[in-house]
Amino acid sequence: MGYVKLHSGAKTDEETEVVHRGCDDMVRGTALSCIINSEVSAVLSVMRRNIRWAGRYMAGDEQLEHSLIQSLKTLKKQMFSWGDQWHTIDPVIYLQPFLDVIQSDETSAPIVSIALSSVYKILTLEIFNLNTVNVDKAMHLIVDSVTSCRFDVTDASEEAEILMILQVLLSCMKNKASVLLSNQHVSIIVKTCFRVVCQADNKGELLQKISRNTIHELIRCIFLHLQNVEAQLLPNDASSVKSEDDLPNNDISFGIKQINNGNGSFVYDAPETCCSIDKNRIGATKVIGDQLMTNTYGVPCVMEIFNILFSLLNISENLDMGPRSNTKAFEEDMPLFALGLINSAIESGGSSLKNHPKLLALVQDELFRNLMQFGLSTSPSVLSMVCSIALNLYHHLRSELKLQLEAFFSCIILRHSKNRHPASFQQQEVAMEALVDFCMQKDFMAEMYANLDCDITCSNVFECLSNLLSKGAFPVNCPLSSMHLLALDGLLAVIQGMAGRINNASLISEQTSVELREYTPFWTLKCENYSDPNQWVGYVRRRKYIKRRLMIGADHFNRDPKKGLEFLQGTHLLPDKLDPQSVACFFRYTSGLDKNLVGDFLGNHDEFCVQVLHEFAGTFDFQDMSLDTSLRLFLETFRLPGESQKIQRVLEAFSERYYDQSPHILANMDAALVLSYSLIMLNTDQHNVQVKKKMTEEDFIRNNRSINDGNDLPRDYLSELYHAICKNELKTIPEQGAGFPEMTPSRWIDLMQKSKSTSPYISYGSCPYLDRDMFAMMSGPTIAAISVVFEHAEQEEVFRSCVSGFLALAKISACHHLEDVLDDLVVSLCRFTTLTNSISIEEPVSAFGDDLKARLATETVFSIVNQYGDFIHTGWRNILDCILRLHKLGLLPARVASDASDDTEPSLDAVQGKPVLNSQSLSLTPTGTPRMSSGLMGRFSQLLSLETEEPRSQPSEQQLASHQRTVHTIQKCHIDSIFTESKLLKPDSLRHLARALVWPYSRSQKNNSSPDDEDTAVFCLELLIAITLNNRDRISLLWQGVYDHTASIVQSTFMPCPLVEKAVFGLFKICQRLIPYNENLADELLKSLQLILKLDTQVADAYRENITQEVTRLVKANATRIKSHMGWKTITDLLSITARYLESSEAGFEVVTFIMTDGAFLTPANYILFVDSARQFAESRVSLTDRSIRALGLMADSTACLVRWSLDTNPGIEGIDKTYDPIKEMWSHLVKGLRKMCLDPRDEVRNQGLSSLIKCMIGMDGICITSQWQQSFDTVVFGLLDDLLKITQQGQSPKEYKNIETTLVLAMKFLSKLFLHFLKDLSALSGFCKLWLGVLDRMDKYMNVKFRGKSEKLHELIPDLLQNILVVMKARGILVQRSAICGDSLWELTWLHVNNIAPSLKSEVFPGDEYAQDL
Repeated sequence: MGYVKLHSGAKTDEETEVVHRGCDDMVRGTALSCIINSEVSAVLSVMRRNIRWAGRYMAGDEQLEHSLIQSLKTLKKQMFSWGDQWHTIDPVIYLQPFLDVIQSDETSAPIVSIALSSVYKILTLEIFNLNTVNVDKAMHLIVDSVTSCRFDVTDASEEAEILMILQVLLSCMKNKASVLLSNQHVSIIVKTCFRVVCQADNKGELLQKISRNTIHELIRCIFLHLQNVEAQLLPNDASSVKSEDDLPNNDISFGIKQINNGNGSFVYDAPETCCSIDKNRIGATKVIGDQLMTNTYGVPCVMEIFNILFSLLNISENLDMGPRSNTKAFEEDMPLFALGLINSAIESGGSSLKNHPKLLALVQDELFRNLMQFGLSTSPSVLSMVCSIALNLYHHLRSELKLQLEAFFSCIILRHSKNRHPASFQQQEVAMEALVDFCMQKDFMAEMYANLDCDITCSNVFECLSNLLSKGAFPVNCPLSSMHLLALDGLLAVIQGMAGRINNASLISEQTSVELREYTPFWTLKCENYSDPNQWVGYVRRRKYIKRRLMIGADHFNRDPKKGLEFLQGTHLLPDKLDPQSVACFFRYTSGLDKNLVGDFLGNHDEFCVQVLHEFAGTFDFQDMSLDTSLRLFLETFRLPGESQKIQRVLEAFSERYYDQSPHILANMDAALVLSYSLIMLNTDQHNVQVKKKMTEEDFIRNNRSINDGNDLPRDYLSELYHAICKNELKTIPEQGAGFPEMTPSRWIDLMQKSKSTSPYISYGSCPYLDRDMFAMMSGPTIAAISVVFEHAEQEEVFRSCVSGFLALAKISACHHLEDVLDDLVVSLCRFTTLTNSISIEEPVSAFGDDLKARLATETVFSIVNQYGDFIHTGWRNILDCILRLHKLGLLPARVASDASDDTEPSLDAVQGKPVLNSQSLSLTPTGTPRMSSGLMGRFSQLLSLETEEPRSQPSEQQLASHQRTVHTIQKCHIDSIFTESKLLKPDSLRHLARALVWPYSRSQKNNSSPDDEDTAVFCLELLIAITLNNRDRISLLWQGVYDHTASIVQSTFMPCPLVEKAVFGLFKICQRLIPYNENLADELLKSLQLILKLDTQVADAYRENITQEVTRLVKANATRIKSHMGWKTITDLLSITARYLESSEAGFEVVTFIMTDGAFLTPANYILFVDSARQFAESRVSLTDRSIRALGLMADSTACLVRWSLDTNPGIEGIDKTYDPIKEMWSHLVKGLRKMCLDPRDEVRNQGLSSLIKCMIGMDGICITSQWQQSFDTVVFGLLDDLLKITQQGQSPKEYKNIETTLVLAMKFLSKLFLHFLKDLSALSGFCKLWLGVLDRMDKYMNVKFRGKSEKLHELIPDLLQNILVVMKARGILVQRSAICGDSLWELTWLHVNNIAPSLKSEVFPGDEYAQDL
């Protein structure tokens, strides 16, 4: 707002603010004066229209104005003089003229309406506020004036006045100053509005709607105010509401008298003081107190409002209904209106009710009791409103309504939904909608489970509700209906709530199983802190375990009571020695017991049974209960036995307990016993159809005279009991089973008694404390229900809802480690993919693309696999079936069967320029239909290809679109990730995946395999190899299965085929990839290659060359990584096969050459093996002699390795016994191999063998010990010479040993050279004499060899060699008479043999003078 600048000059900010504030006050004061002035003028203008208000003439022609007009004019004169002092003006001054007009009996409806409008404007513009003087009096004056305004809705012209009354009263409550109103004034406002509502029911629809909306707004305002009201102790607050007499009542509850108007309808006569009220509520003002009613409004007026609403609910019981009455108004309209107001009250102030004990007691008892009553109404509208109220009560007060909520679901929701009483489809639908609304509360089902299902005294509400939702969503022989989809929504809400709680993963852990190790009274279990999850979670799970065991025990008891009790003793729920209290509590708190057996047990005359009976009666709380109610509750728990003596014992125990707790009227226990007998007799008399003459009230009273210790009981007391039994039969044969079949008054009283001692309500929170237990119970039915809906649904929206449910189920199953549940889910989903169906379709790819359900199911399955594959076990088999189907259709990505290093590791052959081995290039393509091209686009490209052998029609746009959808779906599945990322799978899941990959082969072995089966087995083996390579860190998990599967294929295949080819070369691939990664695996991996040695001959022949190539690659790449003898033995065993075949021997020899050349890769572990391999290649005649000679050279050169190793300290050979000298063993093996080659029929080879042997033995000079040489001469040298001599003497065929003489010459040279080389060492041996004589003996024999022809080379050579030896021996002092070596015998024996060879040598070696000197 702008201001005129009156003078110039600088001002401070504070001065400016004061000036502005003063101007604001002045302007506001003027504005308010103008507002009030306009309202006064409006009222005066309307009043002047009637001449009666224009003025009247008195005596003396003096004109006098009416007092109403005069007061208005006076106000006009005063208001402009108040200026900016309005906040100091008493509001009564400017309200009173208007209120006088409203209260006047002389004013008409239009005038009153204008005055009401003025008051309404004053209230809404908040001209006065809490700081205004005397504002409380002004508010009270407005309420008194408006509520006392005369109105009668008999003329339509007065409806405007009534509407303004409602607006003014509502604006009073909305005004900030309303907090100053008293309880009494607020009650008057409410009752006035109710009176308007009641009178407006037969008037215009507009008035009805506005009046009802107004009362709704009024209720909201009042109950919203509760949050600002401090807790107050009202009379009787110390105890809960026990009966209707304790409740605050309403003496002016706008009671309604019905008057017939002659046409079948009715009007309401609602005078200012209502004449028809609820008789049970008289005296409310006395209960609450006049002083409380004059206080600022709060709890007392709210209690009165509740009582008004309860009276409205039961209005039909308080009025006499005429024969032509409109019963619908009482049975539906008025209760529905009252329920709506209650709902508004709970919505607005529900959370504040718990702060006020008296209000909370009203809600717990009377409100909920009315809800239970109207919940069984036949009106769907009433039922819907009851459910809405219950939902709001759950939201605001669930911690205070534990047992009430149990009763609501058991007696209303479940009874309507399960057709336990006749219910229309609309009622069932409303009940299901309500249940779904509850399920939308994220913690609802979890709290029902924790508080009710896990409480031994409560029914299994969670279990019943989840079963109801599952069955409700399950269409049986009928199409999907709205009811099925409703139930599905509820199920999805429950499981998505569980899935949402999983986000707090830190609290998800494997829960230990609950066990009872010793007996503890199960009914005494307590939790120290119900708000601490660390304490209540274990407590709740323990209670649930006990409850389950009790139900199992009940089942055993029903079959055999003795065995049932023994079972409970075995589970530590009953003590080893039974005591009466424990058995009594078992009977009292266990549902599902056969009540006939319980009754027989309790009525038994056995002393222990009698003790159990009294303990059983002691578990009941009959405090402040009537006798008939107590007796009903007692007899509902078992069937009263038929024998009189048993009945006597049962009633004695009951009477004793009842008298102890409720002795108000009864003088002693005997009075209670006699009266109980009398009630049972009365019950039989009144409700047995065979009794024709019924007992009257007088008869009953007369029969019970003088039973109260000689005195009569009060007549009213007996009359009340009589009518209670007549009206409601006493059930002596109770219903079997658990739960609440019907909420009777006696059961409600018992519920209220139990609510005092029940355990506190547990608030679940946002963490999955018990979700695993809950989900394990409901998972099976839930999966079945969602699957059936998914199967029968046709709308995409339903499909996607089901898919979201499937994903939530998978998440819960995985995160709670429920592998069996996840497997069931996968099996169910795979069925919907249509990929596992065996039905042949002409165009399966197009059909799949057109089937939205199948595509969604496929995406869901593989989404679950990629996210939660860690927890899939047996489900892998079904997943594999889908993958195999896609493989047959050519729809899989090309990299499905590849491992992570396929593209990063070039093969050795490729580097060397050789063609890379490819198992597909070796595959034998089956005859018939050509194999489909692999890869995601393979099938699609085939469809588009125009270069086919047979002309095909061009695909239609629809087919192309279908194929494109199929391709897109498969791309979204990321199937290749399943195998390439298998390294992330948990061990159990990985093992099951491997077993699933083996299964197709096992299945084909049992049945006659077809080409398709073989192709499937090959593909599965490729996948198995891929996951093996991708899990190289965990090869131990898979290796045994891979080995067994490969062994089965190798040993059962007798013809070359792609499967055995993939098995053989898959082993090589695994070894090639994994040995470099982990050398510790080399032995185990190489051992698997021994399977190749077991191949059928025909199969081995087909792949021998490729096997040799793979061995070559393996050895060249991993020669330094193979450490053990066993590993190298496998390699050499494979090489030994190749040596016999020309096409493969060259590659095999290349491996031997690679290892042995320069001893680069020879080790103590492989030395003997490769010496043998080299010998085998040397012996082989499938190649040129040159290769044999090279092999002998490799053997001879290997001596250098022995020399080098001998210098090392304690060389170790892994896998070989170390109890003997390894060098000795290796050298011995080498010379024996060469010795054998010295006998080869081929001259070049044989002679090279001798040369190599000489080189070998000479090369070990100084390495081997002396005794080793003596043995070598005996076994190697002498043996070789003897064998050569035998060959010569046997006379072989002309083709063999053509030039044996040359060999013998070399042999003699070898003998001479070797003997002389080691003469020094040999001469020191004790057996030197024998050794020397052996040399002479061989020379003697070789001198006598006869050859064809006239060759004398050998005969000429031997004397020369012998002479040389003798000279050396002479020079070294070995060959002398009386030598230290063998004495004279050496000398004599030497010359004895020499004379046979060359007699002249003695004189040549020892000339005459030397000889003589020696002599």
